[in-house]
Amino acid sequence: MNVLSREQQITIIACLTEGQSIRATERLTGIHRDTIMRLGERVGRGCAELHDRIMVGIRTGRLELDEIWGYVGKKQKRVERHELTHKGDQYTFVALASSAKAIIAYRTGKRDSENTDLFVQDLRQRVIGVPEISTDGFHPYKNAIRDAFKGRASHGVILKTYSVVNLAVKEAARRYSPAEVVAVSRKVESGFPGQYLDQLR
Repeated sequence: MNVLSREQQITIIACLTEGQSIRATERLTGIHRDTIMRLGERVGRGCAELHDRIMVGIRTGRLELDEIWGYVGKKQKRVERHELTHKGDQYTFVALASSAKAIIAYRTGKRDSENTDLFVQDLRQRVIGVPEISTDGFHPYKNAIRDAFKGRASHGVILKTYSVVNLAVKEAARRYSPAEVVAVSRKVESGFPGQYLDQLR
C-alpha cells in the first residue's frame, strides 16, 4: 500500500465509497485486491477515530434512528451454523441528526437486542440535552432508549405500511427496490406526546 501514489489511493477510495466491490475496483484500477483491502481498512480506521473525536457533546433537537441492510461473506440462506455470528445478514444502525443530516452514532452487526443496546448507549454518550428520537417499529429500540436515556428523551415510532407487489418476497432485504409506502402511522412511546407529535407533523 505504501507504493501507491496519492492519486491511486484517492481513486480506490472513490470507487469503494461509490459502492464498487473489491474485485470491480481491482479491475478498474489494476491494483491487487489485497492492497485495496489494506487501504480500505486503514482509511476506515482513520474515519472511525475522526468520528469518535468530533461527534461528542452534540446538542440536537431531533434524532432519526434506522438500520441499513447488507451482508458479509454470503447471503443469509447460505450461512452455516458456525458462521451465524459473523456472516450473512448484517445491519448498520445509524443515528442521524434531523436538521444537520449528520451521523451522530453508528454500529454494524446483527439486528438484535444486544447490538441495539450498544448502539443506543453509544449514542447517549455523544448527545447532550433532551432530544426527540424517532424510530421504526423495531421493538428493541423501546427498552434500549429507556435504559440509556432514563427518561431524558422523547421517543416516537413511525410505522410505515408498504404495498407488496410480489407476495413471495416480503422481506425488504430480498427486494431489488423498495415497495411503495401506502400508509404512515405515528405512536408516542415516551416523553411529551403533544410536543413530539407536533414535530412529527
